[in-house]
Amino acid sequence: MRFNSSVHSQIPAEMATRGTRSEKVKRIFLQFDSNKDGCLNRAEMAALVMAVNPRVKFSDEQINAILDEVFRTYGEFIDGDKGLTLEGLLRTYDDGAGDVDRDFEALGLDLAADDAEIVLAEASASSSIADERALEPQKKQRTAAWAASPNHGIVFDDTWKLMDDMEILIKRLKAAKDGKLKNDNSDSYSDAGWSREFGPSSELSESGKKMIWAESGHDYAAFVKDLGALRSRADGARSREEAFDGHMAIGRVLSEHQLFKEALVSFKRACELQPIDVRPHFRAGNCLYALGRCEEAKEEFQSALEAAETGGNQWAYLLPQIHVNLGISLEGQGMILSACEHYREAAILYPTHYRALKLLGSALFGVGEHRAAVKALEEAIFLKPDYADAHCDLASALHAIDDDERAIAEFQKAIDLMPGHVDALYNLGGLYMDIGRYQRAAEMYTRVLTLCPNHWRAQLNKAASLLGAGENDEAKKAMKEALKMTNRVEVHDAITHLKQLQKKGNGGTNGATPFIVVEASKFKTVNERTTMMKDLADALEIRAFQRITRLGKCDVELLKKEMDENDVPISFSGTRVPQKSIRKNTLEGILRRLLSFLMPETFQEAVRAINERILTVLDESGVGRVDIGMLYALIAPICGGSPEKRKRVAFEALLWRQSNDGTSQLTKSDAARYIKVLRAIYLPSHAVSELLEIHGDPDSSTLSSTEFLAMFDDRDWGFGIMSTLLKLESGDRTRHGRHFCSVCRYPIIGSRFKEVKSKFNLCNHCYSQGKVPSSAKLEQYTFKEYERESDAVKDKLTFFSSKRRRIPS
Repeated sequence: MRFNSSVHSQIPAEMATRGTRSEKVKRIFLQFDSNKDGCLNRAEMAALVMAVNPRVKFSDEQINAILDEVFRTYGEFIDGDKGLTLEGLLRTYDDGAGDVDRDFEALGLDLAADDAEIVLAEASASSSIADERALEPQKKQRTAAWAASPNHGIVFDDTWKLMDDMEILIKRLKAAKDGKLKNDNSDSYSDAGWSREFGPSSELSESGKKMIWAESGHDYAAFVKDLGALRSRADGARSREEAFDGHMAIGRVLSEHQLFKEALVSFKRACELQPIDVRPHFRAGNCLYALGRCEEAKEEFQSALEAAETGGNQWAYLLPQIHVNLGISLEGQGMILSACEHYREAAILYPTHYRALKLLGSALFGVGEHRAAVKALEEAIFLKPDYADAHCDLASALHAIDDDERAIAEFQKAIDLMPGHVDALYNLGGLYMDIGRYQRAAEMYTRVLTLCPNHWRAQLNKAASLLGAGENDEAKKAMKEALKMTNRVEVHDAITHLKQLQKKGNGGTNGATPFIVVEASKFKTVNERTTMMKDLADALEIRAFQRITRLGKCDVELLKKEMDENDVPISFSGTRVPQKSIRKNTLEGILRRLLSFLMPETFQEAVRAINERILTVLDESGVGRVDIGMLYALIAPICGGSPEKRKRVAFEALLWRQSNDGTSQLTKSDAARYIKVLRAIYLPSHAVSELLEIHGDPDSSTLSSTEFLAMFDDRDWGFGIMSTLLKLESGDRTRHGRHFCSVCRYPIIGSRFKEVKSKFNLCNHCYSQGKVPSSAKLEQYTFKEYERESDAVKDKLTFFSSKRRRIPS
């Protein structure tokens, strides 16, 4: 690049002298540390020597002699094969080996480049670009600092003219802009770790300030028209390389001003001009992500990754950043297992990349791998102790493994570093709720509401905390405030619950109704239609998993379609049995197709639950691969569809997993193994000992589908619990009018269990846990189940009818 002397003469004195001597040395160092390893090797030092002496023609012998002297004299500052450290370069200048100011000037560096906006804002507007250029010859001050970078800077002189005109257009648009800077309070939340710049030295999260442009106005239309003229000038350059240089520079200026839609056009054009160059794909991916187009952003980052991996060492220093941003774009689609792979790769390529480690830890926590998350987050904090977001996520991971004292300390560190950290305050409130410190929890939620007055979840949780602390009147006020914020049914149920507690008025812990827990053997049923206590407890747990994964809304026929259309090669994968084994991140893509109706955040919740409950069992060795056929068979019983279809697809999945042509037969040993794994996952209280019973020679005799169904439906050794699960699926949203549970005092939703002697009612959950009111102490409790209130009405009518028949005439 080239700056004429008139530019320097017009820089204000206070700008020209801004910055310390060490800052100038650091800028010079970063200019030539092209591989971003924190040292200057011989090639980089040679480039520095020649750049600061542009009029001297060094021979190879002269350069080698200079480098030998430097590396010998400052040997204590040489880091192995990597080269001279920043401290070593600073020492060379301290010893008079070079003139910092002269070299800084010769390289055209400027610590005041970031103040260009001030200079532009003070200039008067003009009717034409040519006139404004004449009034503002300070090219260097108008050009953003990024242009000085050797990795993505301006190469051709004519591109500077485009930049002059580009900055004038931006200034004119800003002067007429209807939009205003809007503080979106993003500093209060955990940042995404987004890497906007190239190289590890410039990792920046997205700005907390968002520029809003009025794209429908006349001024914006005029801006787009003039911008089109600049793009045409870039296209008319003398060479393809110069046109590429122009479009990249235009796109970078536009993206710096958050004109992402227009920047994307320029970067896409640059991609067309040089398809194998990493930079335009990376920039286009950033713009697409900023525009909320995560799928397209992912594709651009994948193109950048392919180009970088095939381009040799030229782009090696960019690979960590590409992996990080690709991971973030995948998370934006809910693909958190796939994101983990890219964060892990970035951390391997650049071990001190603290942001990649933080993102990896957060993603691991997101899929339920809590101990691995703790390890990654601790490493990120070791590299950057003041990383508030890492402290916050580490605290959440510690709480998940029941290390609550450390978790509280980590949450507090995050809050000390960033007092307005909403995530840390909210999650700390949840931790205090979990351990019964209700007053402290209420304080945390109050602080959240101070920062985010419309945070209805914080308001509802504050009410629950106050209720736990015994402050019923304050809890009632808080719930009314929550109702003003949202009309969600959870708030209505909470208010109804509070009214019931106040109405009951029978004391107890913090106003709750006293209860006792009795043994399962004391719970009897009136008839076979009433669900047994233990069966209901197991079915409720399966139903909760089914609802959080949303697999109940996934038609089981989609599993059959996946098997028919997307075959997987058979492998042994370290086992004696052939199977269709795939990596977890590949499996995540299949789950995304099956659950395509879910929003990204909800899909992440589903993947986390599936990983915690199923994949950890299938991937016992921890190699990251799972038997996809077995997975299909395991989730088929809880997918949508008739019970007959679910069982049939499970049977077909077991056949499919060991065959490419559908001719395989299911052996008894394979069926037994499946049933035991199924019970291990969904009935964990029966699980481990049963799973360990599989030993000896496998039974190779085959099973028909009818025999498989008999094995599946066995109540003691199969999955007979499915009938109870089906009952929950059809009625767990049923409400029973004004009936409330005699223990928890919540409105009864689902089945109502009525004790025939004492006449009290229990909800599904209290019945499954063996809870009864302490006022109803009996030797034995007999219950009748009402799936819906109409059953209770029929029962009552039948009772009165029989009584009338018994009355003597």
